[in-house]
Amino acid sequence: MFLLALGPSWCQAQTAPTQWVASWAAAQQTPEPRNALAAHDYRDMTLRQIVHLSAGGASLRLKLSNAFGTAPLHLTSVHVAQARSPADSAIVPATDASLLFSGQADVTIPAGAEYWSDPVPFAAAPSSDLAISIHYDEAPSAQTGHPGSRATSYYVHGEQAAQPFLASAIRTEHWYQIAEVDVATGSRSLSVVAFGDSITDGHGATTNANDRWPDVLASRLQGAPETEHVGVVNVGIGGNRVLLDDLGPNALARFDRDVLARSGAAVVIVLEGINDLGTLTAHGEASAAQHATLVRNLLGAYQQMIDRAHAHGIAVIGGTILPDGNSNYYHPDAQSESDRTTINQWIRTPGHFDEVADFDHAVADPAHPGQLLPAFDSGDHLHPSPAGYQAMAQCVPVDRMISPHASLIPSARGNRRSKSGD
Repeated sequence: MFLLALGPSWCQAQTAPTQWVASWAAAQQTPEPRNALAAHDYRDMTLRQIVHLSAGGASLRLKLSNAFGTAPLHLTSVHVAQARSPADSAIVPATDASLLFSGQADVTIPAGAEYWSDPVPFAAAPSSDLAISIHYDEAPSAQTGHPGSRATSYYVHGEQAAQPFLASAIRTEHWYQIAEVDVATGSRSLSVVAFGDSITDGHGATTNANDRWPDVLASRLQGAPETEHVGVVNVGIGGNRVLLDDLGPNALARFDRDVLARSGAAVVIVLEGINDLGTLTAHGEASAAQHATLVRNLLGAYQQMIDRAHAHGIAVIGGTILPDGNSNYYHPDAQSESDRTTINQWIRTPGHFDEVADFDHAVADPAHPGQLLPAFDSGDHLHPSPAGYQAMAQCVPVDRMISPHASLIPSARGNRRSKSGD
């Protein structure tokens, strides 16, 4: 059994053997044309991207991605530094460090591959902002990135990766090539992976404010001595579906790369399915048989994720699907709402997920359970507001994750949560 015994304070943890824990991550996809950079922008370009760490450490390493590239990608230099602010391109010059790759300053990432930097000593404070600066000589064959950054990136021409400030930089609210930042921590540290769609990705959150629900959860953990060494990483993709590709690969197709491969991953919180439910009737009614098939296939996919996570010693928290009544994206009818209710009942039933984050209960309007509470609605009746994301983060069962006696990972013969509950 894998024990989620989140132990001593940060200072005490430094005396223990170190391990790599994911402190920040982003799920990769092929950016849609409107979210991609023009090929001429990449030529002799320095791109500076700001990410918000969760756990801290005394050294770090960076994973770069060419997962959707069709040819090798050459990067001439990559630097990291403490960002002066999440809202401008300035760095703290004394913290600038050049990353190496097998001892070299440049790196060529094969098509379809991801690539770790060598570790570098770096005082990465918990909840701090890290600037990652990459110099390209030419454009990728096909772009790899994360469109929904909710963070501003900056690019200029010329090799300026170590410059304290990128003067006259062009701004874009997307990330490219950066997939994960790991920190070296105590041996009892771990990472929580938030796996989902645009509600996890943070549609409706505030640009550069880091107020998505996984950000708020990370702040909760960083605020308590017993969990300040726990990383939280967000691998949501806007528009993502469980069963079919849409924006980004479907959830089952990307589960291994985005969850199982994360350094130190011990818990995954799964919040997926609203886009599958919504698209079924987005352009017209569906038959009763189609509704039944969709529900059956979604439940089967959830079980696949549970089984695959358990095989890797990772506990799975199921997130109930939020209401979308009156949404501007989807127009759920009575049968669609019934499907959502059926799925949420399955998620809540002991014997499936190891624990439940009842996001639906946290943000639904008690007077109209099929709709978001107005105070938690971003305005489109589908995505929560920052206040809604705050409420979601508060309902994640952190107490059961941090108990010294907690053991969320199931035994070989079944879930920790029995059929009758415990």
